[in-house]
Amino acid sequence: MTDIVIKLAISYALGSIMGSLLLGKLRRVEIRSMGSGNAGGTNALRTQGVAFALGVIVIDIGKGALAAGWVSGLTLFGDAPTPDWLPYACGAAAVFGHCFPVFFGFRGGKGAATLVGTLLVFDAILFPPLLAFFIIVIMLFGYVGLSTMLTANMATAVVLWKYGTSNPEFLVYTVIMGIAMVATHHENIKRMLAGTESQNRKLMVFRK
Repeated sequence: MTDIVIKLAISYALGSIMGSLLLGKLRRVEIRSMGSGNAGGTNALRTQGVAFALGVIVIDIGKGALAAGWVSGLTLFGDAPTPDWLPYACGAAAVFGHCFPVFFGFRGGKGAATLVGTLLVFDAILFPPLLAFFIIVIMLFGYVGLSTMLTANMATAVVLWKYGTSNPEFLVYTVIMGIAMVATHHENIKRMLAGTESQNRKLMVFRK
């Protein structure tokens, strides 16, 4: 049990390493004082440009993949078998670490890129259809936040379609992450309802 707790703690600490804040220190900018105030890749793109945002995304995806794939498989105390649910728990810990980073006053991002990193480890084949769905939603509505929330929840349907109920740990993981993505995007939801959410109309196919 001790090794499980340590792996979850390492995963959370790994998730707490914020790409935008680390790169921001190198550039001497505080990303949370700019744009939407979020420490994620979307705000990094809007305020710092493509190269900076790509660096942020690589770091944030990478830490999710490391937590789900590497940390969960570490041998700490002998050869104790790894529970089937542990990789998913480590992935979730990394996502929540990103959202509530202990190293940065618990003010983090929304967890989408880190979630992508975990999904790439669990089943990379699911990524193309989810990416296609994400792009379609943006083309229809122009909201990155809406696309993120819907795609995160679509992951449950895709996992259910591919695995049925034969992989309950993965299925539960996607349900929890779908709910988490809605929760972390609550400000986006408020702005969409108020009509003040940033909308990329250039990407919209059926814009007026």
